[in-house]
Amino acid sequence: MTTLRRAVFLILLAGMLGTGAELILLSHTEDSRQWIPVILLLLGLLTSAWHWARPSSSSIRVLKMILLGFVASGFAGMYFHYQGSAEFKLESNPSLRGWSLFREAIRNQAPPFLAPGAMIYLGLLGLVFTRRHPALGKSKEEGE
Repeated sequence: MTTLRRAVFLILLAGMLGTGAELILLSHTEDSRQWIPVILLLLGLLTSAWHWARPSSSSIRVLKMILLGFVASGFAGMYFHYQGSAEFKLESNPSLRGWSLFREAIRNQAPPFLAPGAMIYLGLLGLVFTRRHPALGKSKEEGE
């Protein structure tokens, strides 16, 4: 593993551990939707450990699928955070509509609108790590 690839991998691991710890400490487990990023982070850590112990094309392919799940869950999380904030703002001010509602909802601190962006960032960082990974051997990606 090259020094740069190893650094990206270690940053990815640190991000997964930190984000997972934060979600657990914040009790981000109240309903089934909130468990999705926690489970994805756990799967990401387990797959990363598998890859660290035995680098293979299989471990990279599984990791890629999980990382795509990170990105999808990040966008879904932003939607759900916005939805929760908008509902809260409408309870206190039912006359909010359109841009005013959007602005008030994204400025609300609970739930923070951009917090799920960490999952998007980690997913994209991980996809950079897996891009043209040596464990994949010669692949279609090399022709891009």
